[in-house]
Amino acid sequence: METAVAGGHEGPHVLRSLTWTVLGALAEGATVRSGPLPAGGPDAVADAMAAACGPVLPDEGIGAEAALGGLVRAVAAGAADPSDPSCVAHLHCPPLAVAVAADLAASALNPSMDSWDQAPAAAVLEQRTTEALAALVYPAAPAPDALITSGGTESNLVALLLARERARAVGARPLQVLTGANAHHSVHRAAWMLGLPTPVVVECRAGRIVPAALDRALAELGRGPALVVATAGTTDEGLIDPLPEIAQVAACHGAELHVDAAYGGPLLFSDRLAPRLEGLDAAVSVTFDLHKLGWQPVAAGVLAVADTAALDALSLRADYLNADDDTEAGLPDLLGRSIRTSRRPDALKIAATLQSLGRQGLGSLVEHCVRTAEEFAAAVDADPALRRRPGDIGISTVLFRPAAADALSDEQGDALVAAVRRDLLAAGRAVLGRARAADADGTPRLWLKATLLHPRTRAADLAGLLKLVTDTAGHHRPEAADATDTATPHRPEAADTATPHRPQTETRTETPTTTQAETDTETAAAAAATGSGTVTLAADARPTGGPR
Repeated sequence: METAVAGGHEGPHVLRSLTWTVLGALAEGATVRSGPLPAGGPDAVADAMAAACGPVLPDEGIGAEAALGGLVRAVAAGAADPSDPSCVAHLHCPPLAVAVAADLAASALNPSMDSWDQAPAAAVLEQRTTEALAALVYPAAPAPDALITSGGTESNLVALLLARERARAVGARPLQVLTGANAHHSVHRAAWMLGLPTPVVVECRAGRIVPAALDRALAELGRGPALVVATAGTTDEGLIDPLPEIAQVAACHGAELHVDAAYGGPLLFSDRLAPRLEGLDAAVSVTFDLHKLGWQPVAAGVLAVADTAALDALSLRADYLNADDDTEAGLPDLLGRSIRTSRRPDALKIAATLQSLGRQGLGSLVEHCVRTAEEFAAAVDADPALRRRPGDIGISTVLFRPAAADALSDEQGDALVAAVRRDLLAAGRAVLGRARAADADGTPRLWLKATLLHPRTRAADLAGLLKLVTDTAGHHRPEAADATDTATPHRPEAADTATPHRPQTETRTETPTTTQAETDTETAAAAAATGSGTVTLAADARPTGGPR
């Protein structure tokens, strides 16, 4: 069994037994952990792993089942579990079981997507998948295209690479990138890796690019190749830049537009939410991740382009992979479909999910996450021990902090917020993120961040999370009370009168509370597509009997 291969006629039989070992170890590990995160912090996790794993490279092996059972159980017991409602720190989604099952098949078959003779069927499936996603982003474009990437960082890198090559082709000055202060760090890293000038950082207000500031920056830059990078779903707040205005400003100055929609792109699955991305199709390229609001195992990134000719710059010849005479004889050339050579057939899990749920089913899940965030924000607003960051919530991200922090100086208040987060991490009771963002008075302050990507969690399931925050903050109150003797409270008045969240581009008439009928409709839409009675997450797939 230790030397059996996964493919062929015999492999699946061996794999069935080993997979059962893995499923059992996953369930046992989750039981040991009993929460979203192991308790005790980094040292405790490291000690537990050392005790459970033994030597990674022993002189003599211990066998496949023992190795799998021990290691998977230990990693599961020490995992951060995004399927737990209290694991909400990052753009880290619980993968759907259908996607994980497809990923198992991809691993067993092991196609390498750098030449047709290593991935005949997988190459066709990837082409069909990228065509469908490109048409979703650019419905009116005559020849859109898309690449499968490892995620937003690679997609942004390739987008800047393609723009740089277009600038070089016309013999112009080096490409100048302009992006908001709200941009993902990968934009700056990509410019550095590509040898481009340091990006111009454009002013943001309320977390979004100010079009007038972009206009001034482009005017000061003068004519020449420029790429404006806007964001549709910022990492810290989930906010969407004003894409139509940015596209108009860029066009007036002869600049190109790239949109990093790694977070917000899946809004396109929903007819109701897609208008929030108005102006997206004015971009020459769009980053779009499916391991965020697409419930795929990492990695599942996409870079869509308005014109397939934009990808010509990636063309490359390597005789052992895509010799000229092979291409002329009709063998597809895959090498120009990525900046990587060996790469997994990630399109298989994406295609299985798209086909399983369909656009409407996926759209329903996206809408559920957005609605849950709105309801969660309303629950924060209703709790006098908490305060939400004033203004709109972004997609499915909510920033808030204990009201006790407002009775302290800026430094002490931020320290309280940080301490609450770390205490919950150390106890293994909640995984909350952190973000620094401007308060109503313009002062940057530290906030707790909840990014809600679970397709089945309801706002009611998160009530316990809010209580954990208020209770933990209360444990720090004696220290806070001492500090208030000398500190000046900074609770902004605007926060007391901030208007309730309103979606950015839509008008809704329903109440913000999810009804059972709404939930039943969402579940039914997904179930109809899957042929089952529920939307199944990978973490829900607990073994209930022996191998079959």
